[in-house]
Amino acid sequence: MPTIAVVQLCSTPDKPSNYAAVSHYIAQAARAGAELVALPENWSYIGPEEAKEGAAEAADGPSLSLLSKLARQHKIWILGGTILRRSDDPNDARPSNHCTVWDDQGVCRAGYNKIHLFDAGIPGGAVFQESARIKPGDQPVVVETPVGRLGLTVCYDLRFGWMYREMARAGATLFAVPSAFTRRTGPLHWEPLLRARAIENLAYVLAPGQVGEHCEGRRSYGHSMVVEPFGAVVARVVDEPGLCLAEVDPERIKGLRAQLPVQEHDRAESCGEVVLR
Repeated sequence: MPTIAVVQLCSTPDKPSNYAAVSHYIAQAARAGAELVALPENWSYIGPEEAKEGAAEAADGPSLSLLSKLARQHKIWILGGTILRRSDDPNDARPSNHCTVWDDQGVCRAGYNKIHLFDAGIPGGAVFQESARIKPGDQPVVVETPVGRLGLTVCYDLRFGWMYREMARAGATLFAVPSAFTRRTGPLHWEPLLRARAIENLAYVLAPGQVGEHCEGRRSYGHSMVVEPFGAVVARVVDEPGLCLAEVDPERIKGLRAQLPVQEHDRAESCGEVVLR
């Protein structure tokens, strides 16, 4: 069975330091025999909100160029978490929160821009307004990889089950959820949501996350993990940077989906509007 690796980081505004950490863990994953390694959201930069636009890069910038080089060097597929991708829109300078997938020859096979942006005031915590500085995407993406058909999502997308259902209908057998979940919501929401997405769709969920204090006022929960299709957590990194490994079994997914054909039983399209009595 193929092996995947999930990386947990504590990224900061210091890009060279972040690059060194990513290079280390990708090399470690390759030595361990992983065919695909997954990085977290904002792996190349987490810093002050007002500096986001200045930290954004073009498609041929140093962060994505590094992922291409490392994939080629180690002969490994990379789920490139996200970077801040510079806008090409003359009417909207906000960068996108951009996820990429690289094959073992260093070729970018897919790109996805985070659709759901985190505009929320956490009770007893910080106020976030991601849409003020990030341009949302509008297209879910599924990509073929050696470990299965991979559906791409990012962090806050995790709360919107329709995305995962639609990607499962497109044949996704794994979902990636690169994240920087908050310390406030993480303890109660992170693992239950990941397990729910796995159970609902009978798919593996790869959840690489950020952990610790990145800059003043910005902390992430960590607890990166891999969840198998029946909802069990099979690998985990808890409270510090690191890496975990898990095997994925495509045949098991086929068997489970035959035994419990949830997608065939979904009647959302044939139901009428909700009636309020």
